[in-house]
Amino acid sequence: MHDKRLNGRRPPSPASSPRAARRGGRKEWGAPPPGMERLLYAALAALFRRRGILLVAPLLYVSAMLVFMGSWNLDAVPVRVGVAVLHRRPPPGAVYRSHQVFESLWPFMQADVSHSNALMTAWHQKASQRWKPCLNKRLSHAELPPSNGFLIIEANGGLNQQRLSICDAVAVAGLLNATLVIPMFHLNSVWRDSSKFGEIFDEDYFIETLKNHVRVVKELPQDILKRFDYNISNIVNMRTKALQSKTYYLQKVLPKLLEMGAVRIAPFSNRLAHSVPSNIQRLRCLTNYEALRFSQPIRVLAENMVDRMVKNSSMSDGKYVSVHLRFEEDMVAFSCCTYDGGEEEKHEMDIARERSWKGKFRRPGRKINPEANRMGGKCPLTPLEVGMMLRGMGFDNTTPVYVASGQIYNAERYMAPLRQLFPLLETKDTLASADELAPFKGHSSRLAALDYTLCVHSEVFVTTQGGNFPHFLMGHRRYLYEGHSKTIKPDKRRLVLSFDNPNIRWDRFKRNMQEVLHHSDLKGVGLRKSDASLYTSPMPDCMCLRSEA
Repeated sequence: MHDKRLNGRRPPSPASSPRAARRGGRKEWGAPPPGMERLLYAALAALFRRRGILLVAPLLYVSAMLVFMGSWNLDAVPVRVGVAVLHRRPPPGAVYRSHQVFESLWPFMQADVSHSNALMTAWHQKASQRWKPCLNKRLSHAELPPSNGFLIIEANGGLNQQRLSICDAVAVAGLLNATLVIPMFHLNSVWRDSSKFGEIFDEDYFIETLKNHVRVVKELPQDILKRFDYNISNIVNMRTKALQSKTYYLQKVLPKLLEMGAVRIAPFSNRLAHSVPSNIQRLRCLTNYEALRFSQPIRVLAENMVDRMVKNSSMSDGKYVSVHLRFEEDMVAFSCCTYDGGEEEKHEMDIARERSWKGKFRRPGRKINPEANRMGGKCPLTPLEVGMMLRGMGFDNTTPVYVASGQIYNAERYMAPLRQLFPLLETKDTLASADELAPFKGHSSRLAALDYTLCVHSEVFVTTQGGNFPHFLMGHRRYLYEGHSKTIKPDKRRLVLSFDNPNIRWDRFKRNMQEVLHHSDLKGVGLRKSDASLYTSPMPDCMCLRSEA
């Protein structure tokens, strides 16, 4: 008995015994299966060990890495290297794919006849939101006191930068009770337009319109010139910082004006704060919306072009869409965005940047990030993107479209799809003859004045890139159209998401674009905020509600 029980202990169980598995099977749990089953077997066994977590942790880490790597593409490098590299998948909206989206949606655009032309239904304005100009009612008609001296300013930039400087100069002259000398235009290295004030604006009309509010003369009187040895540069230049307040001009500029009889401010651009007393704001209103009329040669040709555009729009009751297209070579280069032109485009943009900005984009530490620019809404819309957006909003191929622009980059290639989408497309060069445009060639501000007039009179205005041109136009349109800018101003940060997916459905694309139109309609009417420009939002400074007028 003693021998059979092995000194009181039970005999060992067979290797296959359940008891052996329960008690001592950690090393004797059977032969491990071959291949992948062996790995699985080992992993399951580890879960039942006290230290199993040490084996599970790497598995969890690998799983997390696989999830993370889902946002990367694994592309094999050449066979002789024998390794693989990871390429990051760009975030949504980071890469220009609009041409691919167009190829996918074009058949559906052609087949879609389910909507009416948005040209007739784009805008909705409540009666309670209707405004009207009321400057005559608000302006002072008191006799002007004796002048404190002469104010000379130098305007720079393009057409609307000059416009801003002129309006602010009138306001400052009113504030100082100074006599304004017709502003001089600085020859800008970018705009390269040598036009003088009277070649762009109607000088006599300007002086006459302002005569009861601010004195304006065409040139300095001889006695003043003699005091400064007939050299304007001898007149003290008050180097004024941007957006200065009423207090600055009264405390710093006025004493010098009274002392010297004349002061000069050059350059004079954005030198007056947005918020000034209401009587000074009204001088800005009067100047921008009433006194600044284009010169007769510009006015005559522009009005003829508008008449021709209206006649070409007879199917839509004389209504048309105008688009301010900022896709000139310099604009594309400055934006540092990339499109679908490959290495040739990159080479051309590098040359353009160097030509216009001389090493600015090659400074140490300067990083160019086209993806971030596009996602941030900083890239100019291509003609194709504008066309797709409008078609998605419901503007069909019978919609007359006027394109206001400079020389479009690679125009033959980039304008072709826009013409395909909108066959009734016009530009300065198609609405006016070469002989009519000849006096304006080489004068960018005069050409811009033609575009400005065509855009002011359109039923719908589309802005694509910002800047002074659309800002002034939106304000001018509000002044003319009862407070509504009638302007499509897309949020490009959202827009690029719809241009990113070649597989997007046409009905989904249309909904996205119609949301953009609806948002623009809602934002069409709005009061000026304290830190905003009166030239974009003329209410309530320049206009009154119809119910109150």
